[in-house]
Amino acid sequence: MDVGLSSLRSEAVGAMRTALVSAENLQLSLKTELSQEEQALTLTKSSPKETHKDGNEDLKEMLESNKESLKLEAMKRVVGLIAKGKNSSELFPAVVKNVASKNIELKKLVYVYLVRYAEEQQDLALLSISTFQRALKDPNQFIRASALRVLSSIRVPIIVPIMMLAIKEAAADLSPYVRKTSAHAIQKLYSLDPEQKEQLIEVIEKLLKDKSTLVAGSVVMAFEEVCPDRIDLIHKNYRKLCNLLVDVEEWGQVVIISMLTRYARTQFTSPWKEGAIFDENNDKTFYESDSEEKKEQMEAKPYIMDPDHRLLLRNTKPLLQSRNTAVVMSVAQLYWHLAPKHEVNIVTKSLVRLLRSHREVQYIVLQNIATMSIQRKGMFEPYMKSFYVRSTDSTHIKTLKLEILTNLANEANISTILREFQTYVKSQDKAFAAATIQAIGRCATNISEVTDTCLNGLVLLLSNRDETVVAESVVVIKKLLQTQPTQHSEIIKHMAKLFDNITVPMARASILWLMGEYCERVPKIAPDVLRKMAKTFTAEEDIVKLQTVNLAAKLYLTNSKQTKLLTQYILNLGKYDQNYDIRDRTRFIRQLIVPNEKSGALNKYARRILLAPKPAPVLESAFKDRDRFQLGTLSHSLNVKATGYQELSDWPAVAPDQSVRNVEVIEPVKEWAPLVGKTKKSKSEDKFYSDDEDEKEEEESESSGSEDSSSSSDEESGSESEEESSEESEKTSSDSGKSSSGSEKSSSEFEAEQKKKKKTKKAPLKKNKLTAGDSDSDENGNGPVAQSSSSSAESSSSSESDSEDDSDSDNITAQKKKSQVKSKPKVEVKSKKEVSLLDLDDFSPAPTNTPKSLVVSSSLLSDLEGLSLSNMSSTMQVTTPSFGPVKTYELLHHMTGKGLSAKYHFPRQPCLYQPSMVAVQVILTNSSDHSLEEIHIGDRSPASLNIHCFNTIERLEPEASVTVSMGVDFSDSTQAANFQLCTKEDRFSVSIQPAVGELLMPSTMTEEDFSKEQGKLLGMNETSATITMATANTSSQAIAKQVLSVANVGVVSSSQNNVHRFAGRTVSSGAVVLVSLEQKESSAALLTINTEKSVMASMLLRDLKQALAQA
Repeated sequence: MDVGLSSLRSEAVGAMRTALVSAENLQLSLKTELSQEEQALTLTKSSPKETHKDGNEDLKEMLESNKESLKLEAMKRVVGLIAKGKNSSELFPAVVKNVASKNIELKKLVYVYLVRYAEEQQDLALLSISTFQRALKDPNQFIRASALRVLSSIRVPIIVPIMMLAIKEAAADLSPYVRKTSAHAIQKLYSLDPEQKEQLIEVIEKLLKDKSTLVAGSVVMAFEEVCPDRIDLIHKNYRKLCNLLVDVEEWGQVVIISMLTRYARTQFTSPWKEGAIFDENNDKTFYESDSEEKKEQMEAKPYIMDPDHRLLLRNTKPLLQSRNTAVVMSVAQLYWHLAPKHEVNIVTKSLVRLLRSHREVQYIVLQNIATMSIQRKGMFEPYMKSFYVRSTDSTHIKTLKLEILTNLANEANISTILREFQTYVKSQDKAFAAATIQAIGRCATNISEVTDTCLNGLVLLLSNRDETVVAESVVVIKKLLQTQPTQHSEIIKHMAKLFDNITVPMARASILWLMGEYCERVPKIAPDVLRKMAKTFTAEEDIVKLQTVNLAAKLYLTNSKQTKLLTQYILNLGKYDQNYDIRDRTRFIRQLIVPNEKSGALNKYARRILLAPKPAPVLESAFKDRDRFQLGTLSHSLNVKATGYQELSDWPAVAPDQSVRNVEVIEPVKEWAPLVGKTKKSKSEDKFYSDDEDEKEEEESESSGSEDSSSSSDEESGSESEEESSEESEKTSSDSGKSSSGSEKSSSEFEAEQKKKKKTKKAPLKKNKLTAGDSDSDENGNGPVAQSSSSSAESSSSSESDSEDDSDSDNITAQKKKSQVKSKPKVEVKSKKEVSLLDLDDFSPAPTNTPKSLVVSSSLLSDLEGLSLSNMSSTMQVTTPSFGPVKTYELLHHMTGKGLSAKYHFPRQPCLYQPSMVAVQVILTNSSDHSLEEIHIGDRSPASLNIHCFNTIERLEPEASVTVSMGVDFSDSTQAANFQLCTKEDRFSVSIQPAVGELLMPSTMTEEDFSKEQGKLLGMNETSATITMATANTSSQAIAKQVLSVANVGVVSSSQNNVHRFAGRTVSSGAVVLVSLEQKESSAALLTINTEKSVMASMLLRDLKQALAQA
């Protein structure tokens, strides 16, 4: 027995040794083969200077190789070239050869290439049609779909019958992915051969009956392209599409919602009829009225909403919480065009939430809100603060927000809005400042109570230094004066006095028009203005000349004694003007006002023609007529009917037969798909929302948000995350009968994870939690906290339930945990709302003599007291910089820079990019006669230098300037930062040399704390010298001025008149820098600097000594 076991053991050991030896040999042989392949692959990499053509030759060799791995690598690189936008069409013959490869991954890449270039290389693509036809029978669904996609991309009329056959077969395929691809191919075939429309409609009709959510969006898109007028195809599938909507992919949802909006406008009666009674539940009417009105309503037939109409509104409502902005916008336009007016407010909060997206999204959303706000001011009035302009907004966003604020203005909020406008007028953005003045004019005409206030404010703006502001003010004042000219002759006189200083043609023309129109009210001034204009007539712009001729004619009729000769002189000048409009106007005016034999009867009516009372201009919103287009469409955005736009039809007077939609509701079936997460619950047989829940939902819509939509907003919109979001939204619809909203339940797992994370967070993160809550407050107004869900109706009715003030439930739970952990709870954090400049109501219109340093209110300062920028001691805090005269240094001379000049200065502001960086502002000017392109920062020296570069300036026009911000980490050293300033053609080496005083940031502390800190920095850390000051610099103010001009430090209050103290920190390391100056007899003084940075101390001492000695 033992002998047998030992022999078995020895045999096993021998077999193991043999296996190991063979494995080593195999590994060696594999390594040899791989190294050969690697050599083949790196042929092109080893010679980067070779031309693109040589690279393509290598790819051709790899594609014609016998090894699958080489071919696969080559195809990956080819697809990479396509992704970068490079032309790879010359590789088409080599790629087509691999279309019949058995390697599935290689075949997929070949198909991707063929889809891109099949249209360009049609002849070669036709040679491989038989391969595509075989691939249509491939067992792999992805290969079948790819083959159909390539086949439909070959745009040759000869193969139309083959494409039609392939589409019909794919439409009956077992795989929903292939059926989806066939729906995409329908559109391509229709654009190639519109005569195939009838056969394609048959395929569309078949695909519309498909049970899969994967196919729904694509087939509706095909329906919209091929036969949008065939509403009869939708009847039987209407309810199915409504029920599937929540599970369809996001872009499919957009298309389906758009189609269903048009469908509903043809099939249901209008819910907007005046006096309509909503009797859906037959319990009571929606509006309760007095007994007399009830009698009339009993006679009138009550409005009963079609159940299918209600089904559409209910099933789209959860999609307002979608993370896709296009879906939210689609649902918003559906509610705007289809819902009863009292239900439209549901979309308001979701639209306001979208304003936190990218500027492109903001632009479209704001355009739609601007149109809505004209008809329904009440919808967006509670969220007015969301439309306040931010400094980071671009001009077109600012203008749209301004439009909305003007639309929302009424007697109650006009004071707040005008206070905002006062700030906007001071903007550096001239176009925005001009638009603000126009908005003030609109407010003045719309709200009579503030007309005088606005007019007085605009008159004050006439003394502004900026010509654009003055010009726009004149134009708006002119329009306002037309409404009530009798009361404002003083303003007309004031404008006449400013006439010489105004150079903008439109403004000068407006003043001349006012002078002429109301010349009888200013009889002494108008002739004098005409006299001045006669001197400069030939040098004026055409629009000014025309108004001068008009003024002369009107004065000739009203005051001919003083102005007869002037008028004749101006008419003679106009008679020979270069512009034919002015010549024609002059001849006409002469015949009209100067009586002669030829003038005839027209001369009698000259006064009635020229001095007829003119109607006041109506200042209207630019969006007033945009409601003729459907919201969210390109036509609405452009305010022009775009190609392919389909107008919404009017509501039918009598509803069509609703029995055409009576079919069995098709439930979505489970199909093969890479599902991630939990399995779906089966849908309940009840209505989408129960009837008795409707009112609760109306109340909760203001406070309930989508935790899941906000949490997944940063994820990629891949198929897996889409599946999860669709499952969650399906749960939202099925769990509606419970006390808390569905969105709370669907996101419970996510919140649990968040709570675990928050337990591990530390104190600095807790402070940031308030501002984070501000950004998500619209979406997450309601969370899993029982109190907030139970009192949702109360919170929604409160006056403070706007988008800025809603608190996140996660913040509430986090604060509760903080209060348990900390022994000394922070009462301020719980009681205060988020600090926001927009929430401050104590900004009053600043008088003209108020210094700029007093802009920040006391309440804001108290709110910001607890915030600290770093882990510094409580005795010393960073304070606001002291602003002195800005010194500008030359970075690049325009001769050296071939027309590009650059100057820089230190704004003494905290750097936004990194706390350890010094902020630098660079002014770039193009002094050449041609535009400069792609201005950016290139290589830097040393390479380890930490610079935050400004964004590339794509184009700088001649004589134009632009100011950009940079951040440089000088590491508390005055060593120059060397780098290259580059344009598209040239590179220029430049350097920024910081003064030692610019490497500091100001701090504030008490005199006692200053003495303590100074006591810690004695001996080697103290540098002092006796200096002689100029007699002009012996006062406290002069000393502070000179010190602050050299160093960016803060002033420390002192109890001794002869001792002056200043404190700061180094920007990079945060080392304390203390400066004290003790005045001795006459002009002598002891200057002492205490800091760990002894080199900086000696350099700072030298600079301060020099500054204080200068007169």
